[in-house]
Amino acid sequence: MPKKKTKQKWSQDVTDNSDAMDLEGGVFKQRSAKKIADSLKYSAEESPRRKASPFQSAMSMLTFYINRAGKQLSRSRLATLNRAKDELRKDFGKQPKR
Repeated sequence: MPKKKTKQKWSQDVTDNSDAMDLEGGVFKQRSAKKIADSLKYSAEESPRRKASPFQSAMSMLTFYINRAGKQLSRSRLATLNRAKDELRKDFGKQPKR
């Protein structure tokens, strides 16, 4: 019997079921890089599902989202998400990359 195609993409399955961490709803839809970073930091510190350090988990989830959204992100949206990386580094006391 042939496999049925699932409507859910594998990346959504990873987001929902991985041990990365639990995220607040709509975190990546926020307009402010600071709000995105703050939400990711909070989620990383509070989530029992993460296996790495809070910083690694938060940065991995942000990078995963950027990579999966890829070409569908507008330039301004991509810029906001990249600024969120710098904000996340600041939130965890690390130097922003320049």
